[in-house]
Amino acid sequence: MRILEQRFLRGPNLHADTPCLLSVLDLGSLYGVSSKDIPGFADALLALMPTLEGYTLPTGQLGGFGQRLREGTYMARIVEQVTLDLQCQAGAPASYGRTRPVTGHSGQFRVVCAYALENVVAPAFRIAVELVVALSRNETFDLAARLAQLRATALQFAVDPSTAAILSAAHERGIPTQRLSEEANLFQLGWGSKQQRLQDTLTGAASHVAVQIAGDRRLSMALLREAGIPVPPGEAATTRESALGAARRLGLPVTIKPLRASPSDVAIECATLAEVEAAFLPDGIIVEQSVAGKSFRVLVAGGRIAAAAWRRPAQVTGDGVHSIRDLVARENRNPLRSADHVNILSALRLDAHADAVLARQGFTVDSIAPSGQPVRLRARANLATGGTVEDVTDRLPSSTRRLCVRTAATIGLDVVGIDIVCADIGLPLKGQGGAIVAVTAMPDVRMHEHPTVGMARDAGDAIVDSLLGDSDGRIPLIAVTGTNGKTTTALIVAHCAAMAGLLTGVTTTEGVFIDGERVATGDCTGYWSARTVLADSEVELAVLETARGGILKRGLAFDRCDVGIVLNVTADHLGLDGVDTLEDLAQVKAVVASSASHAVVLNAEDRLCVAMGRRVRPGVEIVYFSMEADNPVLLQHLDRSGRAVYLQDNAVIIADGTRRHELLRVEAMPCALNGIARYNIANAIAAAAGLMAAGFDQHQIADGLSTFVSDGKTNPLRANVFDVRGVTVIVDYAHNAAAYMALAEMARAMLPGQLIGVVTAPGDRRDAELLDIGRTCGARFDELVVYEAEQRVRAPGATADLILAGARTQAGLSDTLHRELDAAAAVRLGLALCAPGDVLVFACGTTLQVLVDAVRATDPEVADRIAGEIET
Repeated sequence: MRILEQRFLRGPNLHADTPCLLSVLDLGSLYGVSSKDIPGFADALLALMPTLEGYTLPTGQLGGFGQRLREGTYMARIVEQVTLDLQCQAGAPASYGRTRPVTGHSGQFRVVCAYALENVVAPAFRIAVELVVALSRNETFDLAARLAQLRATALQFAVDPSTAAILSAAHERGIPTQRLSEEANLFQLGWGSKQQRLQDTLTGAASHVAVQIAGDRRLSMALLREAGIPVPPGEAATTRESALGAARRLGLPVTIKPLRASPSDVAIECATLAEVEAAFLPDGIIVEQSVAGKSFRVLVAGGRIAAAAWRRPAQVTGDGVHSIRDLVARENRNPLRSADHVNILSALRLDAHADAVLARQGFTVDSIAPSGQPVRLRARANLATGGTVEDVTDRLPSSTRRLCVRTAATIGLDVVGIDIVCADIGLPLKGQGGAIVAVTAMPDVRMHEHPTVGMARDAGDAIVDSLLGDSDGRIPLIAVTGTNGKTTTALIVAHCAAMAGLLTGVTTTEGVFIDGERVATGDCTGYWSARTVLADSEVELAVLETARGGILKRGLAFDRCDVGIVLNVTADHLGLDGVDTLEDLAQVKAVVASSASHAVVLNAEDRLCVAMGRRVRPGVEIVYFSMEADNPVLLQHLDRSGRAVYLQDNAVIIADGTRRHELLRVEAMPCALNGIARYNIANAIAAAAGLMAAGFDQHQIADGLSTFVSDGKTNPLRANVFDVRGVTVIVDYAHNAAAYMALAEMARAMLPGQLIGVVTAPGDRRDAELLDIGRTCGARFDELVVYEAEQRVRAPGATADLILAGARTQAGLSDTLHRELDAAAAVRLGLALCAPGDVLVFACGTTLQVLVDAVRATDPEVADRIAGEIET
């Protein structure tokens, strides 16, 4: 059994709406072997992983996957279930899985497993494969050791509980979140210009100065004291002598704290000078006059009180039978406690500090305390050292609330934890000698979300509210997919939005553009490019060209879009990544349609696009576009008062319910090339439908369409037209039969002369698609030159030969077909076949520079002119 391929599908994908690991698994000799075919296999697996057993049926019989194992199920499915179960046992629960055979490859399966942590699912899958192989051979397998490693990995990359509470609150509000680093709890909440960042409970709104103030106890207390906020007298000490002197001046008992605050700090109560000397730290300490009373934590978020809690020091209660050591061990078995602070409560500690606190009460760790006797293990309350919590939010008097809000403002933090010591939190601090003893810039919110006693407070939601208010953090997002026309449509939408005054981010096959400036070059139609746009803090609207490859390789970079545009589904890329038929390809494109939350724009002339209407979310509007005013799907939709955009009598018509409006004439759109570039008209109509669905008015749409120019600068390789000594040269990225058909139709309408094609296709297309491209081109061009741009999986010349074979079935004379594998040489040959007044189509090029270089060899002057026309 071998893992042939793995990829993380990080967003909505062909298999699920949630992140998944897709693995291609070759079962080898285990193909066709079920669990019941191997004696003892099911029992051995269930003995190692009893959690696979499942559940008990109402009849009392065992059910679930354990039963299926006994009855017989196949190995790929077993690997899937073991992977999911291992993740759950490691502390990163996942439940969705799917296993399907790979078409045309006997013994190979695509196994899909959902995950919570990327760093856990991949090793879990490897362990699952190794475990199944070992048991199939009747070999032993040390699962305990491997599972321990997996748990350590899960712990290393887990989101801490406080951050998780904030993320959960964001999800409840529909705010998108994105982990920016797997190695840190750094997250982005929201997109573009509405985003906020969060690390632990420290928000991006917190200034560096404020965080530094909170971390410097001497400075923070000085600022609070100056502001008239009650804080205990204290002094900084950097030597033992100065610490002892400060303790003498302040009077014992005193509290010792590190100069620099950190989440793991422990405040030490010192009743003697010897204890002060022992508590000294080389990096310096704060010596404070001790404040008598209980310890409370108040959380302030966005200038409002979010929660307040009474923090009780870690303790156990004697039972007259067991030692304190045994009582601590028993309490640490509480599933709510953990030693790594990932649970609601932290483990109790027995250390030197605990020994000192116990000694003051007359105990040691081996003492047996009387039944009912509380035994403190810590002098100060701290959740990180095993303390417990009681919610007291409703008991805070108004004066204390105002004082805490002032404290937050004085430090300069939007989210801050404020520690108060007083006898009764329900009374004003002034009258009882209470004081604010500490502030923290990254407060732990576990105590408020999960108090031991009292009402739980949604501290995470309070922090989200302080960051985003009523906003869901989303900018308008329009996703464009389809086989042909995606780039042009995306650029038209982005241009119209920019004309309307929005700072726009757009991804295309040519790059990533922010406010019209290219920030990345290349095919940027996948996951990471979309993230670049959504992470840009200036972007007000995102237009994302979303290609088949990106969906299959990584899934979508967004959980949902406002408007999804699906242009068409035609034969291309078939036979790759399990997409073998047009219906398979439509399922991939439909991922975008299914992700739309407001509207889906569909091609009324494409049956596969129309069928996607059945998959849209409830309440999502369907908007159709069509080049045919009498299209039956369109007419039926209009009869039901649906909205649409279509072409009628050379005018773009917007139908908004029962009203029809002429948006503009085709001649007014530069990209339409006076009406002959019909596929660009279709792209413009689709863009208009998407813009209408996104809330743009007719004037904004018309202004954009009438000013969008598709040339070598703004939209390279999309119907770019050049003049070469009287020969009209059209350069386009056409690379499938449908695109070639539309391109030839446009080119034929331009001039009455001969039509020469210089064509190719990517070498990874199936034979049938290459033959079809040849037939299409052979029937439509008067002369055809076939070249090769990318060999990919084929031998040199094989792609061109298949295209020529298809062309020979259509071309009138074999001498109109030419084979020239080099792209530049093919262009020169095509130009040599032309006379002034002819049209040459150069298709499937990867860059306009190929044309420039080809022409330069024979005509440097024209080459320089073309180069000037395409420079940006």
